Amino acid sequence: MAEIKAHEFDQLLKRRGRDFRIFLIYGQDRGLVSERAAALAAMTGVDLKDAFSFMRLDASDLSADPGRLYDEANSTGLFGGEKLIWIKGATADKALAEAVSGLAETRLDNAWIIIEAGDLKKGANLRKAAETAAAAVAIPCYADDAKSLNLLIDEELAAAGLRITADARLMLQDCLGGDRIASRNEIRKLALYARDDGLIEERHVAAIVGDASAISADDAVDAVLKGDLRAFHHAIQKVVASKTPVFLVLQGCLRQLQLLDLMRSEIDGRRASVQDAINAHGRHLHFRRKPVIEAALRSLSADVIITEMNRLQAAILQSRQRGTLEDAIATHNLLATTLVAKRRQANR
Repeated sequence: MAEIKAHEFDQLLKRRGRDFRIFLIYGQDRGLVSERAAALAAMTGVDLKDAFSFMRLDASDLSADPGRLYDEANSTGLFGGEKLIWIKGATADKALAEAVSGLAETRLDNAWIIIEAGDLKKGANLRKAAETAAAAVAIPCYADDAKSLNLLIDEELAAAGLRITADARLMLQDCLGGDRIASRNEIRKLALYARDDGLIEERHVAAIVGDASAISADDAVDAVLKGDLRAFHHAIQKVVASKTPVFLVLQGCLRQLQLLDLMRSEIDGRRASVQDAINAHGRHLHFRRKPVIEAALRSLSADVIITEMNRLQAAILQSRQRGTLEDAIATHNLLATTLVAKRRQANR
């Protein structure tokens, strides 16, 4: 059984990383998920430019054909050597979880598997599969705390040969923390801006650093459900700035609508109250998100929820078929759902 705590990753990478063959990196901080996946990929030593040794897959590619992962993991490259399979966009998919469990029981002497996933609740199929398999390890990624932010600031500023005042550090910390890549990018932008001054002061931070403190993908989902156009545009801009795929917002919004559909069935079919439905099916919701779900349940009927679920499912299919337009397709359809939610909220 292998599960580490969020702060133990560096130790795992240096001392125990090669004890495992399957790595599941999951959590709310999607930037940190991507950063740690890249660090693990570097640890394997596989050349990412070698098409015969490296393969990048989307989890949706495996949902319809989970056997493909077995085939790729057990195949031999044209010139031999080790292979790396890097899977992005994973959710609590049962087929992928079963594939991980099955592969973990075999000897993957020549293959590494890295899986990037969103926020997986305890007991989710995929997370459970990685936590209980001897050859796999589950690595959680949550928003940076003050200690982690200080280490990140020190790392980036040391590389740039810069110092920072205590007041400027506090101001900078307030602007960071929701997404590791967004936070790192903001610090690097600050370092570039102040590179000729040697010492970073509050005026530098105020002039150049944006707000990367929120978990922008979750903010975007909440804005859609609330019908808040201004918040949606702001959150999507932060998603794009942090280089987080807009597709993840699309997936997240669809999952929330599926949860709303389940709760709405409880309300309409069994005459349960909104609060009872949330208590029954929303036990794993973060307490800050429960008011958003409650408001959506009170304003969205079953027919509206189903219509918007169908819209987003079709958008996911279109984005897979037309990869170059993925962000545009996702943003357009999310905006349409936001407008529907806005009208329903106004009619309450």
